[in-house]
Amino acid sequence: MNQPYLSVVIPVFNEEKNLDPLFARACATLDRLGKSWELIFVDDGSSDRSREILASLHQERPDHIRVVLLNRNYGQHMAIIAGFERVRGEVIVTLDADLQNPPEEIPKLVDSYGQGHDSIGGVRQNRQDSAFRRYASALINRLREMMTDIKMEDQGCMLRAYSRPVVQAIVSSNELHTFIPALAYRFASNPGEVSVAHSGRGAGTSKYSLLKLLRLNFDLITGFTLVPLHIFTCVGFLSCMMSLGLVGVLLFRRFIYPGASEVEGVFTLFAILFFLVSVVIAGVGLIGEYVGRIYQVVQQRPRYIVEKVLEKLS
Repeated sequence: MNQPYLSVVIPVFNEEKNLDPLFARACATLDRLGKSWELIFVDDGSSDRSREILASLHQERPDHIRVVLLNRNYGQHMAIIAGFERVRGEVIVTLDADLQNPPEEIPKLVDSYGQGHDSIGGVRQNRQDSAFRRYASALINRLREMMTDIKMEDQGCMLRAYSRPVVQAIVSSNELHTFIPALAYRFASNPGEVSVAHSGRGAGTSKYSLLKLLRLNFDLITGFTLVPLHIFTCVGFLSCMMSLGLVGVLLFRRFIYPGASEVEGVFTLFAILFFLVSVVIAGVGLIGEYVGRIYQVVQQRPRYIVEKVLEKLS
């Protein structure tokens, strides 16, 4: 296969009902683009018929369709990394398989790349998600802006485009837990954003539970800034100062101006103790997150295992 201009990476996990319409719409859009292209589906350990459908799609257009089959589920971002390691194009686009990001919006990203941007994020207009997810996303965006230097209007949109050097930098980072849009922003010299349409899910249910979303965003915070540790240090220092002041007040009331009963003093000390213990526990958990990331990196285990690659050999 000759080197294409555009590579589109699509992670797939149990999307059997969406694959055929996604394939038809994506191919029609890319054919109209007038540039050479390839479509890389990465199956992230699906348990439905997604693998069989992807194999048939590869057979239908073997010159353009490549399929990477992972041996189990590793998560969306790791599946994208598996696709990144095999792209051949100059421009690399990521796209979800659930049809919430219309493939017809890909030309907007390609046009933005042609204007000199090397990392282009989609900003979803008229989002079709629930009110809870929209408000939670806005809150996370705000927290990220406060704690990092990463500026993205819509970090949750996976319809994005990257230059090949940015993708190569992402792959070479060898991180086990990462947030690809934020990592690309760090490596890009001229990031940009474009408005894209957003649709309701074609079929099936979201693969991101509330717990997974919290985990992903916690990876974003702990993977790109030490601000949480700085905040904890400041809170600990402030707690120490307040506790010292309170000890002074209790000593004053006990020996110089007695007026409180011993029972009240005991409950006051218990309240202070419980507060300080909770601060310590939260701090230990926070430090543990950072230490855990270091532990996983030094293990040097494979980030994922490829079971099979379906592609036409040139």
